[in-house]
Amino acid sequence: MEEEQKLYEVAITRLPGIGAQLTRQLVSYCGSPKAVFAAPPGKLLKIPGIGNSNARNILDGAKAALLQAEQILRQAEELQVQLLFYTSPKYPDRLKQIADAPILLYFRGNGNLNQKRIVSIVGTRQASSYGQTVTERIVEDLKPLNVMVVSGLAYGIDILAHRAALQAGLPTIGVMASGPEVIYPAVHRKYAERMLTQGGLLTESVFGTKPDAPRFPARNRIIAGMSDCTIVVEAALKSGTLITADIAHSYDKEVMAVPGNISSPVSEGPNFLIKSMKAAAYTCAQDLVELLNWDLEDAALAKSKSKAPFFDPAEFNTDELKVLQVLQQSREEQMDNLSWKAQVPVSLLASVLLGLEFKGVVKAMPGKKFMLLV
Repeated sequence: MEEEQKLYEVAITRLPGIGAQLTRQLVSYCGSPKAVFAAPPGKLLKIPGIGNSNARNILDGAKAALLQAEQILRQAEELQVQLLFYTSPKYPDRLKQIADAPILLYFRGNGNLNQKRIVSIVGTRQASSYGQTVTERIVEDLKPLNVMVVSGLAYGIDILAHRAALQAGLPTIGVMASGPEVIYPAVHRKYAERMLTQGGLLTESVFGTKPDAPRFPARNRIIAGMSDCTIVVEAALKSGTLITADIAHSYDKEVMAVPGNISSPVSEGPNFLIKSMKAAAYTCAQDLVELLNWDLEDAALAKSKSKAPFFDPAEFNTDELKVLQVLQQSREEQMDNLSWKAQVPVSLLASVLLGLEFKGVVKAMPGKKFMLLV
């Protein structure tokens, strides 16, 4: 049963012309990827965003998509690659909340992609001795905070961050712009192999994908999206690193930058981010702790453990508990977001929310929003 579910999860990502947002819409309305493939044309056409062209793509492309999925599943088994559909509990929750997040991730390793604290460290490929020293210091300072370090496995700051994390005993994830079995650059293979037992390698690209230039900005959104904060160590003004910082900023994620020598070209990027107030200055780990309120979070968590609302499974059904779990984290959500975060189909969610309103734990708000009352 699980193997069949995986087959359809992979297959839906191979349908022509169906992007991430439409895929979520399809799964939300149909209930599962398998149900999408079984849906008649009339039902598909009733789903918002699915017109005649997309419905035809689904119907005509289903057979080829399933054949491709079978091949991908075989490769994944051979190479010990985990296929993480966006509904999987192992899929990064931070990334899942972003509109353009990948539908399917390919993951090799043992890291917890939902670790409590995750920080990205990025920077130039032409790292200076200052950049190397600072990167190693940042990672060493993160050690007592039990942080997962994410970067892009590239030359320069990226590989320095991965290497420092390995030495510090911290888990580290390399996000790649290639297929899961294609290590780029190849000279970093020895570090990549160590990361498989102390973190892992993550990509949205299917097996055999080469690291073409257009794939790197897409890779950068994963780095930014799955982290609590992106730290820029060194970067030129026009660089992929600043693209990553801009993406993180657009996601309302925190960005920090290490101040640098005003005469150094690779300090222009961080200094610009700080000057333009797109990033907070990083001078020590305490700057990060205070920016992310980790100290307050720990204190509040300890204080509220006994006061946290507990929902008795005997009083709520499975779908109601899923919705309540999401609302416990965000307090309020729009109906569409609730549907895919809680993995309750839109067709069922309305009745679930109505039931929760009758029980006095949820309140309907303007704009199809729902708020937790307890």
